[in-house]
Amino acid sequence: MKKILYVFMTLLLLFLVACSKDSGEKAGTTDKSKEVTDNFNETGMPIVDEPITLKMFAGMGNNTLKNWNDILVWNTYEEMTNIHIEWEQIEAEAIEEKRNLALASGSLPDAFYAANMPTLDIFKYGQQGSFLELNDLIEKYAPNLTKLMEENPDIRKAITFPDGKIYSLPSIYDPEFTSVRTHPLMWYNSELLDKYGMEVPASTEDFYEYLKKVKAEDPDITPYGSYNGTLMVNYLRGAFGVGTTGREFIDKDPETGDIRFYPITDNYKELLQYMNKLYSEKLVEPNIYTIEWAQFLNNGAEDKYGSMIFYAPEELFGKDIGEKYVGGLPLEGPNGEHKWSNVVNPVIHIGKFVLTSENPDPAATIRWVDHFYSDEGSRLFYMGVEGETYEKTDDGKFKYMEKITNSSEGLTKEQEIVKYLGWVGIGAPGILMQDYFDGSEGSDQAVEAASKVEPYLLDEVWPPFTYTEEEAKRLSALSADIEKYVNEMQDKFVVGEESFDKWDSFVKNIEKMGLEEYMEIQKQAFERYEAN
Repeated sequence: MKKILYVFMTLLLLFLVACSKDSGEKAGTTDKSKEVTDNFNETGMPIVDEPITLKMFAGMGNNTLKNWNDILVWNTYEEMTNIHIEWEQIEAEAIEEKRNLALASGSLPDAFYAANMPTLDIFKYGQQGSFLELNDLIEKYAPNLTKLMEENPDIRKAITFPDGKIYSLPSIYDPEFTSVRTHPLMWYNSELLDKYGMEVPASTEDFYEYLKKVKAEDPDITPYGSYNGTLMVNYLRGAFGVGTTGREFIDKDPETGDIRFYPITDNYKELLQYMNKLYSEKLVEPNIYTIEWAQFLNNGAEDKYGSMIFYAPEELFGKDIGEKYVGGLPLEGPNGEHKWSNVVNPVIHIGKFVLTSENPDPAATIRWVDHFYSDEGSRLFYMGVEGETYEKTDDGKFKYMEKITNSSEGLTKEQEIVKYLGWVGIGAPGILMQDYFDGSEGSDQAVEAASKVEPYLLDEVWPPFTYTEEEAKRLSALSADIEKYVNEMQDKFVVGEESFDKWDSFVKNIEKMGLEEYMEIQKQAFERYEAN
């Protein structure tokens, strides 16, 4: 009997150990994140002595070259690191479907790259163990990202989940790169300003008077043009005292300091009434909510706008037309508010890089991606290799070589860039720095225009918050109704399809959709963000 009991206990113990091991392998972010092979170098290049291969699921932009297996940036980086990437490239329209299929099937790559992993999935699969916890890996092997987080603690706050863990790495704009954080900007046709003897509008009343002048003096020109009606809403928020944290829908009540849903405030109503006045007096694009992107570009290239919200016109309309435009100022509103609210947090998206439980060498992988949070890595990713894709000018600036900016094949600059580099059309893990960005936001015209709004930037700019799984599920359902309704009604109020006499009904409908619960979730997430 004792012998039987002994055998039974031994088998039970072995079973529990096996279960524990199996559970650890599945959940097992902690142990795996600490594994380091003899092949790995903690500092310097190469990252590994003997070449290794990593499989990465990569999200592509619509303008991105479809083959990353033989382009300059990745070939160069492979030579530096001894790490070969086997890319599974997914086009923009298929990213969500293919990403969800990989997660549901458990057929995971070693890492997700620029796949825009939603915060709900990051937290869910992080807690399950399919995504690795990165706190220790970052502390040990990501000195560049760590330095950025020390310089700007909001970065760490933004990527830390409710359980105190980090499961993904972000795309970051250099906080000092004002141009990329504030675009698109307001632009005015300087020839028209000179013709009318007017200065760049500095208030909502000035703006209104300018638009009326264009309509009266130059009826063939649209006073204000756009490819998206919401752009003007975002531009005007700071003039009407809403959107004062850079976020849509939520900000701080200036009187109480509490988080609030600003689309139901009197200030927001006043903003929409102002836009409705412009629209009803035919001072803005008549099809501002339906115009096609190509039509907008064509109108701009044909010099049909008196003002617009856009990226650097010289870059996108051509020099002859684009150089006519001068950057605008934040407008002072009717109640004295005067802020530039259309500015984003430096953390653009927290789900740009995720390590999975399938990854054979997490330490090497985290070092691989950490390079792109450095000065040298940002230059490699966005500019390429000196002498091959870029050159340093006499004034110390970095510019693409003429074979890119003046294509012998008649291609656009972007079409030439994608032959060598992988950044076009995607938001990548790493940091985007002004010195190494030769896109439209980095042009002299754009940087000069952005400098005008710097004195009026918001004091506090919130990133998207992180939520628990339960919060995220409820918020997703609530947002689908509330935010969709707000956007739809915004359009209707502006174009006059809905009377402002119905404003109280508009507010009550939002409250009935679960606004109280929506705001409670946002408040809890904000408090955690503040405490991180």
